Amino acid sequence: MASVPFDQMDGFIWMNGEFVKWADAKIHVLTHGLHYASAVFEGERAYGGQIFKLTEHNERLHESARLLGFKIPYSVAEIDEACRTLLKKQGFQDAYVRPIAWRGSEQMGVSAQNNRINCAIAIWQWPSYFDPAQKLKGIRLDIAEWHRPDPRTAPSKAKAAGLYMICTLSKHAAEAKGCADAMMFDWRGQVAEATGANIFFVKDGKIHTPTPDCFLDGITRRTVIGLAKDRGFEVVERAIMPEDLEGFEQCFLTGTAAEVTPVSEIGPYRFEVGEITKTLMNDYSAAVQPKHAIAAE
Repeated sequence: MASVPFDQMDGFIWMNGEFVKWADAKIHVLTHGLHYASAVFEGERAYGGQIFKLTEHNERLHESARLLGFKIPYSVAEIDEACRTLLKKQGFQDAYVRPIAWRGSEQMGVSAQNNRINCAIAIWQWPSYFDPAQKLKGIRLDIAEWHRPDPRTAPSKAKAAGLYMICTLSKHAAEAKGCADAMMFDWRGQVAEATGANIFFVKDGKIHTPTPDCFLDGITRRTVIGLAKDRGFEVVERAIMPEDLEGFEQCFLTGTAAEVTPVSEIGPYRFEVGEITKTLMNDYSAAVQPKHAIAAE
């Protein structure tokens, strides 16, 4: 599948209330969302035919749109149902789900008050965000040149397309060095996140993670924090400085695409794939499975 360009894949895409053939899901080159990044999106995963935390994701899609100053013309319930129906129509049990909403092409310029708000959903099979062999032994992270911006300069609580420009730059630079991803600092120089995932550290049996005050408080992040607390682990949300990295024993990433991914290196710092990380990997894998599938085992 990896060799097939995304615009040439088979199946259907839900677009503005209709199911259209994959190849026919097109927009005009003067679409505002393309030129000015007036777009918001979600990343969701289906396991065993059910989409994990579907409504929570689509509620965030609506909130992201609100933060960008527009309203999606489909309710959360309507988008939920479209996602479920499309998953069945695609014939997938395990898949990645991408809802997106954007300003259209009626006006071109910074101002786009009269542009239609479009919405689409695509679903495809995407088994692992990181190379499975790398993931088992812990992935290597570069330290990004680019920093997460001050929340006074961008709507950091929105999953907005424009906020990912520096993530692409950072991930490309990391891959050029042979790394799988990059860790980013925030504008204050504190540890923030990876390019598309939240980050956690372990020291002396406690789990530490940056306070999400200028980047996305991920749905997977919150899920894993809950799983850790259920296990009795103490989770400390705090400012993490660069000098703190030296003392951490374990590190892992969380995200819809990344799930729970161990990290073995961040620049000069080294980490083990320890028991707490392995436990949370297993707990998350169990948590995302549909309850009826678990009951049937």
